[in-house]
Amino acid sequence: MPAEKAEVDRVTFSRGITAHLMGIDGTWRRNCVVESISDTNASLIVEGSVEGLNLKEFFLLLSSTGLVYRRCELERLNGDQLEVCFLKQMAGKKKKNSRQGAAYIEE
Repeated sequence: MPAEKAEVDRVTFSRGITAHLMGIDGTWRRNCVVESISDTNASLIVEGSVEGLNLKEFFLLLSSTGLVYRRCELERLNGDQLEVCFLKQMAGKKKKNSRQGAAYIEE
């Protein structure tokens, strides 16, 4: 993707947007601020310590009710600043493989 296109698709917030990080298993939650976001990744500032948290995979909750969220993977951690990439949603639908006639789950 050309650099100009990537910059256009990224939104940077001057004051940040309040959001939350939550563990996949729901055992932890932290407040954060979204500094910038695109279709594929985001830059965040986390409030409080992230020490001891499983940041390999987690949720970024973008609404107060938790209905708008993205499944994330940590790309980079620098103090309280995180760079995360969004993981694709699993389709969960079975499709028929016409060559072998076998069903498989699309990933």
